[in-house]
Amino acid sequence: MKPVRWGVLGAANFAREHMAPAIHAAEGAELVALATSDPAKAAGFRAFCPGLTVHPTYEALLADPGVDAVYIPLPNHLHVDWTLKALASGKHVLTEKPIALRAEEIDRIIAARDASGLLAAEAYMIVHHPQWQRAKEWFEAGEIGDLVHADVAFSFNLTDLGNIRMKPETGGGSLRDIGVYTFGCARFVTGAEPVDLSARIAWANGVDVFAQVAATMEGPRGRFTYGSMTSMRMYNRQVATFQGTKGMIRLEGGPFNANVNDLAEVELHQNGNRVTVERFPTANHYRLQVEAFSRSVRTGAAYPCPLEFVRGTQAMMDRAYEVAVAI
Repeated sequence: MKPVRWGVLGAANFAREHMAPAIHAAEGAELVALATSDPAKAAGFRAFCPGLTVHPTYEALLADPGVDAVYIPLPNHLHVDWTLKALASGKHVLTEKPIALRAEEIDRIIAARDASGLLAAEAYMIVHHPQWQRAKEWFEAGEIGDLVHADVAFSFNLTDLGNIRMKPETGGGSLRDIGVYTFGCARFVTGAEPVDLSARIAWANGVDVFAQVAATMEGPRGRFTYGSMTSMRMYNRQVATFQGTKGMIRLEGGPFNANVNDLAEVELHQNGNRVTVERFPTANHYRLQVEAFSRSVRTGAAYPCPLEFVRGTQAMMDRAYEVAVAI
């Protein structure tokens, strides 16, 4: 299979540390270009990809005929415009989450994707990780019986008030940064959507620094209650629990930053004190994401995380903001 030739739009630290190395290492992909006007930032990418072509502007990279697909790690408020520009330039595009700040903005991207025949997706990497795929398999197989309650938490302590996550004008806030994980993972595992939803939010500097969301969810296997906690002002914590009538699926430590925050593993607890634990010490969800995207580009296979799924998570975030009570 001919490799998909990738370009990166902007020299973000996250791109340098995670996504660009993943593209460089992925099967079926080749990192060929970067757009940045800063030679110092380009050096960090060339350290592991010496042959990289560096363009001084985003427009120049999009005009490069040697680039098939682009990865966009720009600030949140720029995602929609540059995703649409990439599609208009004839490039497949993988954009960092959240791909938009409102659900209706994703409709514009879906329309452009369909009109162009190109692949556009949000970089929602956890669905490509085997720990989450196993959780979904166990749930769908009925290993925990009827799901009664799902509870997800993601927190970290951000003390830098100048950080982009603390800026309302660039789409900051805990829900947009990490709520995509607490909402999206529950939707991915269960296939359920919220029937009703309430939220309590603490604000600082114009962004939500703490959000507690409760919902009733309904899906193919029935209704259950759901709770989400996100915070940018608390000690690091990542946990997801799906508790049913016959058992429980639990992911703790590294469900969202697999093998970075902690070891990637998933537990199945069942009656009789039976516990099944599966660990994935080498799986890299960024690389798996790039390989899935590149495979879809070259073979036409359905992409595992389409924009229609992403829109559902964004609609859930929109609703949380709309009904939130300030605390």
